Amino acid sequence: MQKPAGHFERWARTFAQGTPAGLSRVFAPWVEPPQHFGGRKRTRLFPPSVTFWLFLSQVLDEKGSCREALRRFQAWLLLEHGKTASPNTAAYCKARTKLRPQELKQANQRVVDRMEKAFPWRWHGRRVQVVDGTGLSMPDTPENQAAWPQPKRSKKGCGFPVMRVAALFSLATGAMTGLAHGALAVHERTLYRELWCLLKRGDVLLGDRGFCAFADFYFLSSAGVDCVMRKNGRRKNASVIQRTSKNDRIVEWKRSGVRPKWLTPKTWRNLPESIAVREVQINVQFPGFRSQVILVATTLLDHRAYPASDISDLYLKRWKVELFFRDLKTTMGMDILRCQTPPMVENELWMHMIAYNLVRAVMSEAAMAHSVPGDRISFKGTLSTLRQWATALAIQGPSKKHRLALYSWMLAYIARDLLPYRPGRNEPRARKRRPKAYQLLNKPREQFREIMHRNRYKKP
Repeated sequence: MQKPAGHFERWARTFAQGTPAGLSRVFAPWVEPPQHFGGRKRTRLFPPSVTFWLFLSQVLDEKGSCREALRRFQAWLLLEHGKTASPNTAAYCKARTKLRPQELKQANQRVVDRMEKAFPWRWHGRRVQVVDGTGLSMPDTPENQAAWPQPKRSKKGCGFPVMRVAALFSLATGAMTGLAHGALAVHERTLYRELWCLLKRGDVLLGDRGFCAFADFYFLSSAGVDCVMRKNGRRKNASVIQRTSKNDRIVEWKRSGVRPKWLTPKTWRNLPESIAVREVQINVQFPGFRSQVILVATTLLDHRAYPASDISDLYLKRWKVELFFRDLKTTMGMDILRCQTPPMVENELWMHMIAYNLVRAVMSEAAMAHSVPGDRISFKGTLSTLRQWATALAIQGPSKKHRLALYSWMLAYIARDLLPYRPGRNEPRARKRRPKAYQLLNKPREQFREIMHRNRYKKP
């Protein structure tokens, strides 16, 4: 016989239905948080679903501090139930450690699966995935340093741990479908091979020259996944098998004489001596800039089914992955993670991934509802809209019909916030605002001594 619901369990269920940030009302169609209520488990002040929504609101928040998330929870608890909670963040931080990465990974996968069903855009009837890599920083703690060591050129006590990340994105929706991470010394190509299990037969993988390799092309094409990548400059000109046009040809790539370290000798010997690869030359021209020639390698050999112009247009869309990472790192603040230990860093990484995909889901929903291009909707504008409108949706008073009307208006405002059409926009990666004239920490902090008249300071 099941025990009757206790006080904490009853309000925890209420919390899951309407969080203080209103996130469950916005994201309910896309995500299902971990539910562990009742039964033999003890329902505490921060059960998994409550912790999940608080952590999600913390990631989506502009500041993202634990104290701010807890204050939001305290205000909701006092307003709805007349109860108070300790202002100490220890209980909430401890509850975050109990969220399992595997559960967060499954929650994210459900978001991705639902987005693919809701927005089934295809290129020539095929799903397109984009791969790229980046680096992330985090607090300088011994645990983080052991898992993700700082660059070797940094002095001990003067650097920060750096994580290397490789990620798969859906070109249709911009959702991050997979992620692999490792130390800075691990190459992006090594990490992205861990993501091959997420690719399906019939997919098209888009990437830059860093992922273009003989063995990768062979294994992926054998699994039914075709590649469209910029040709690696180290591979010399190959013998031409067939030339279909001036800028389109099928060539023979021969196996290198040096075995890659990630392949066993037996696997390397079983590889074919050569494979057929199609090379398409793309002439990139934008007004006001010099023309650029790019050589793209692909395993899509049928030039009638996949014309060179379509291959060219598809590869030029690869740049979107740089914008996806910009939205994650700059707009959402994932560039510098906050957690102090590797397990919590991994949890924070997955929560950023879930939050990013949920914002992308709302963007796609607004684009489809109002017939506007999804890539023209502002990610920053959508995130700002969600932060403000979620508070209105969190109000318990209005009826369900009224909340649906509010949600429809929110989608309408998101769809109106369109970015200008700026093809080929090129701006230098440079900062105009000068940094303050503070000394650089070139010694551990306990050994560092501030030098007076720092404006005349010179590094010894």
